[in-house]
Amino acid sequence: MTIRTKTKNGVVCAIVESDTIVITDAQTALDVLMSAKYDADTKNIVIDKELIVEDFFVLSRGLAGEILQKYINYGGRIAIYGDYSHYTSKPLKDFIYESNKGKDVFFVATEDEAIEMLTK
Repeated sequence: MTIRTKTKNGVVCAIVESDTIVITDAQTALDVLMSAKYDADTKNIVIDKELIVEDFFVLSRGLAGEILQKYINYGGRIAIYGDYSHYTSKPLKDFIYESNKGKDVFFVATEDEAIEMLTK
């Protein structure tokens, strides 16, 4: 895993890059947040959905709630980008919709959109 930064409107975002999945559970999600904090001095995470275990997107498993609660507890914000069109779960679609109305968790299509959401 590597982290590169992008600053927009005075806000630094940590863009997570990897050839493998980096978030598999709450602990690895917290590790990503802490790496961004110490390596890039930010708690704003931009990550491709392909770097997050698929169970995250099955809300009944509880992984998304556990991870996102940890991020909020530690002051982290996350924007996850990728293609969500193949998901048919109404609860997931509702969750994405509601998250995007907030200020801490965003689900968008592109890296640029993810940065935009965290730097408004």
